[in-house]
Amino acid sequence: MSVAALGSAHIIGLHGEKVTIEVDVSSGLYSFSIVGLPDKAIDESKDRIIAALRNSGLRNPKTENHKVTVSLIPAEIKKEGSHFDVPILLTYLVASKQLQIPSDIGWFVGELSLTGEILPMTGALSIAECAKRNGVKSLYVPHANREEAALVDGITVYGCKSIQELVLHLGGTIDGVTSLVEISPTPHTEMVYVKPESFTNFSHIRGQESAKRALLIAAAGGHNIALYGPPGTGKTMLARAFTGILPPLTQIEALEVTRIHSVSHKKTSIITHPPFRSPHHTSSYVSLVGGGATPKPGEVTLAHHGVLFMDEFPEFDKKVIESLREPLEEGSISVARAKGTFNFPASCTLIASMNPCPCGYMGSKLKRCICKSSDIDRYARKLSGPIMDRIDMWVPVQHIDYDTLSQASEGEDGEVVRAQVIQARDFALKRFKEKNSTITKNKDLKAKDIEIHIPLHDQASTLMKKLSTSYALSPRAYHRVLRLARTIADLKQSQDVTEADILEAFQYRPKLYQDRV
Repeated sequence: MSVAALGSAHIIGLHGEKVTIEVDVSSGLYSFSIVGLPDKAIDESKDRIIAALRNSGLRNPKTENHKVTVSLIPAEIKKEGSHFDVPILLTYLVASKQLQIPSDIGWFVGELSLTGEILPMTGALSIAECAKRNGVKSLYVPHANREEAALVDGITVYGCKSIQELVLHLGGTIDGVTSLVEISPTPHTEMVYVKPESFTNFSHIRGQESAKRALLIAAAGGHNIALYGPPGTGKTMLARAFTGILPPLTQIEALEVTRIHSVSHKKTSIITHPPFRSPHHTSSYVSLVGGGATPKPGEVTLAHHGVLFMDEFPEFDKKVIESLREPLEEGSISVARAKGTFNFPASCTLIASMNPCPCGYMGSKLKRCICKSSDIDRYARKLSGPIMDRIDMWVPVQHIDYDTLSQASEGEDGEVVRAQVIQARDFALKRFKEKNSTITKNKDLKAKDIEIHIPLHDQASTLMKKLSTSYALSPRAYHRVLRLARTIADLKQSQDVTEADILEAFQYRPKLYQDRV
């Protein structure tokens, strides 16, 4: 009969890539084959397409005795996902003369139900960005994904509910019905900043002033932090309150974070606040760093520009803990597979929460530790020196006395603390821009940036030399103290790093297990 072609796209890593769908229809015994390295979900699409055509009042290749060959171009790249259902169906309708549309009308994506409903898909934002890069003017997506795709400016997005609606919109006929159905373009989605209500407010936390001060510093500079202490002292509550004092994402950051979550979830709301990820300690290595036959982002990437909270930190598998070395140092992670190397962003703030020993009461003044020395050694060995060195702040969280818990007054409100964080970050950003630097947070300062952005006066330099000599600081520990001191100075809106800033930063060095690891 004829050959027809329409445009679509698929996801590789976090980005969309163009795919052209060609369909050849000829008369003969019924057959339906898909070539071009489809995965199982795509291969099964022929059954969904036949049922959707039949239940939508359209002729299908089985009843028409059509021999259908579908080619996904480029043929040498593995294709994955059920979102090719809609473009394959429409290309078949064009090739079988049931529908007439120009090949450059736009791109189509979407999964089909057996009744012809167009279901949500993953990666709509990445595909919309790919369509714009390729000069495509129109993109037809599932109705549930229309606002997500419309985040991309400069492309017309149509949200489609069913294949019947889409065919009638494109000028086709169904069971003699010739009336057109108008699908209105989706307006460009504007960023609306809404703070989630699920965050714990700082004002609800009684006591733990030193821990809250440490979290303020960590939020201002993006520093990684570990909270350790006996069970029930509020470590988890403090970690959950941390996200509430972070500033909202910029528009570029919000698009980047939404794109990452879109690849992992079929329907993604626009993410305008730093994400909070809390994997269980039984999580696997792949679930944390990403992977799979075709690599997908893991928890450390889903926490990009946000918080990765790892409760019961030493209870994670040692391989999982060691996998954090690269993202904590570089802000990204490379996953190498036979198909290629995928680089996922992973610039997040790590909050590690832990007990000091298996029973949790080592060093406690209220309860005796019952752990054997061998148990504590085994527990401590889960945290290697390089991992402990990559965590900027180590903060003890001790028991709270009754008088503090029972007091009627609340602590400092989270919005007040958040304003301090925003002020400190703005102060740092202004300084970075004056130096023509692309750095946005003190956490990202590398060794080569330290001398440029953290000049020390004579007294501060003398103090750092004394501390480095007395405590045999490694180069990484030396730079960590300076980065923390710079953040403490930013909170005071001070251009200079003083001795007081350095001494406060120095107290956050890791002390736990130093005689054991």
